[in-house]
Formats: sequence, C-alpha cells, structure tokens
Amino acid sequence: MNKKIGIVITDGVGYRNFILSDFLNQVVGNFEEVIIYSGLSKKVYNGLNFQNIKIYELDVYKESKKAWFFRRINEQAHLFKYKSFFGMQDTLQMTKPKGFTKRDILNRVIRSFVSVFHSDKNMILYQQLLFKSLSENNLTKQLIKVITEHKPDLLFFTHQRPPYIAPLAYAAKTNNIKTCSFIFSWDNLASKGRMPVLFDYFLVWSDLMKEELQYFYPSVKQEVIHVVGTPQFEPYVMDKYKLSKSDFFTTFGIDSKKKTICFSCGDNVTGINDELSIEIIAKAIQSDKLLEKVNLIVRTSPADDGSKFNKLIDKYTFISWNKPKWQLTRENHPEPWSQRIPLKQDIKELRAILEYSDLSINMCSTMSLDFMIFDKPVINQTLGSKTNGLFFDQKYLKYDHYKKVVESKAVEIVKTKEQLIDAINLYLKKPQKRSKERGEILKYQMGDKPITGVSTRIVNVLKKI
Repeated sequence: MNKKIGIVITDGVGYRNFILSDFLNQVVGNFEEVIIYSGLSKKVYNGLNFQNIKIYELDVYKESKKAWFFRRINEQAHLFKYKSFFGMQDTLQMTKPKGFTKRDILNRVIRSFVSVFHSDKNMILYQQLLFKSLSENNLTKQLIKVITEHKPDLLFFTHQRPPYIAPLAYAAKTNNIKTCSFIFSWDNLASKGRMPVLFDYFLVWSDLMKEELQYFYPSVKQEVIHVVGTPQFEPYVMDKYKLSKSDFFTTFGIDSKKKTICFSCGDNVTGINDELSIEIIAKAIQSDKLLEKVNLIVRTSPADDGSKFNKLIDKYTFISWNKPKWQLTRENHPEPWSQRIPLKQDIKELRAILEYSDLSINMCSTMSLDFMIFDKPVINQTLGSKTNGLFFDQKYLKYDHYKKVVESKAVEIVKTKEQLIDAINLYLKKPQKRSKERGEILKYQMGDKPITGVSTRIVNVLKKI
C-alpha cells in the first residue's frame, strides 16, 4: 500500500461528494494513512470509524492585499483571453466594478492591464507572483511546517477553484509533494476565471472535460489528465441511500395515485424567476389546466434558507416543500454557505425525488443531469428575456456547458407561461419522449464509465500517481 495521502475538503459540497460517497471507504483501504485537511469544522468527521484517518482543521485563510491582487489579475486575464465564450463574457460582465472604492478602481486597472497581457505565459508568471506573496503569509508558513511534518506522498484537492487552497498548494510545492485536483463541476472550465494554482495532475469527469482542460490550460499536458467520472452521483447507486416508493410518498405527504412533478430551485443569483414559475404551475394545478392531477414537490437550493418562498408556502398549501437538510458547521466564517454540509437523510430524500418523480422542472441546473440518470424528462424554464423585464435567465442557454445540452434536444426549453404548461402536459402524456437524447447527453457530459465504481477508479488513479 502507498504510505500516506492528504485529502483537501474545502466545503460542504466537497464533503458530500467525497465523504458521503464511497470514496472514503476505498481510500482508507488503499493507503496506510489518510490525512484530511478540512476547510470545515473538525467535528463534522466525528462519525467516521476508520483507524487510519487523521483530521487537520485548516484555519480560516485571510487573503493579503498582495495575494488578492495577483490571484485577481490571473483570474481576470483568463476571462479576457477566452472571452469569445459566452460564459466567460457573462462572468466578465458580472464582475465588472460598478463603484469607485479603492478596490473598484484597482479592479478597473487590473482589467485594463490584462485586456492586453493575458497570454498563457503571462498567467504562469502571475501564478509565480501569487506564490511569492503567499510565502510571506503567516498561515502559509504554518502550513509549510504542517506539511513538512506530515509529509504525505500526494495531496489531493477535491476542488480546484477556492482561493483558500492556494497556501496549501504552495506548502506542498515547497516540500516537493505531488498535487492532484478534481475538476469540481461541469461548468467550471468554460465560464469561470482561472483556477488560483495549476496542479501536477488533474481528474476529470469525461473526455469532453479533458479536451476543455487542455484547451483552456494549454500548459497542462495530456498525460497528467485522468478521466474518472464524478462521485457526486455515486450516492444514487448506493443501497444505504435508497428509500422505497411507499416511503417516498409518506416522507413528502403526497398522493401515491398521482404523478409527481419536481421543481428544483436555483440559488439567489440564478433562480430569481423561480417564484414566478412555481406560481404558474400551482395556478395550472388549481385551475385544472394539466391533463392529470399531480403532486408538486418544490426543492429549494441548499445555498439559501428558502425564506423567499414563504408567501407561496402560505398561499399554495398543496405544494410539498423540500428544504435541503444542510447544517451550518461553523459560525462567523467569511463564506458561510461553504460551511454547510448535508445530512445523510437529505441525500436519501433527494435520491427518492429523482427516482420516483415523473417530471423535472429547473432553470438550466446540474439537476437536469441528476434526473436524466433516472431517465426522467426535464423541462428548463427560462422565462426572462432581455425585453420582458424579468431576470435574464435565458442567457444561461448560451453558456458553453449548457448549450451542448440544449443542442442535444435532451431537455425541453420553454420561454413563456403557455410553453411551460404545454410542456408539462406533453411529458405527462409521453414520459419516454427524448429518452434516447437524454442517454446520449449523459454519456457525452459524464463519460462512458458507469457511476458504480467511480470512487474505486479515482483511488486507483491516485495510487498510480
């Protein structure tokens, strides 16, 4: 067995994907010692019953002005270089400084500079300057001592984007320890700014993601990129998270004789039109505009508390509301959303919704893929255009990762109230419509390797590295 591996869990989603999947069972059986470097409170791991795991709780990283400057310049240079991609354009627009604070003025200077100097060589230089600034940081110095003492053979980052992973990556570099990162999400490469550091190795979902990584990071060589799938869907094939169909109806208090529609919400940034869409569906149910009597489950986003829906909750009492059971684990954190972790019961409830609902409605979310895994029809409601006064959510149809889904015809895109009702009726009547397309886009986005065994594949690659 390899001697020692360090695993960096940055946030609640990383905890869900790598602690609540089968990954931990696989990694402890293949490494003599496992050290989890956790951006979450140490107490969240109290239930783990493994003798060869150690937990090191990372202190909250307070980024210096100099480190912020070089990270920001690198991030923005990347966006400017690839601004021909709509997602990059939109991210540039959303991050455009609007005020005249010192930071806003500095951001303007940065954007002006990188609009000219944004080559790959420039960005590698910016990373070197970031590392130099990190070397002066007290937390970095502390982490260098910790890594020197622990001396893992490999440091595996379960997320490539958070700025607070940079000091730990630098500490590994100073100790000549190999680093590997998992590309966290399907939208990270074609619509987000540059990751704060480049790693020695990368794990990706699919051949498509491998191609994207090579395109957006040309200095990364093909042989250091490994296609493994993603563990975020693995709980859907694990027996311990399965509820029976009768438990599903009981848990959500819904009628077992009716078909079930699930509306899954976006967060406070992407899901601004969700209240409108939910009310359209609720009124259609009340006024018998649907072909069948249905149950309606609304699952709110784990990223907020769902309080914005209180008026709808009072008004439409027949809706079953599923507020994700994610617990806040650490108070007074600069990014409190990152400190929330899901309970096992929440994964059971989500899996049951995916497995037993008859129809999914969401706004261009990853949840489209989740439902497709169970071959459930998906409607993407994008009611906001540039001209109708609603939040312009139709822009997400142009994001490169989702444009592929739209072009595949695997989902039904609706842009008006009438189209939404018509699409619901269509799939209540013909649930197998677009089933072939759903299978094809899943294979394209997630690769051709099965969900079962993804953690084993990841660990086998880590062993080879």
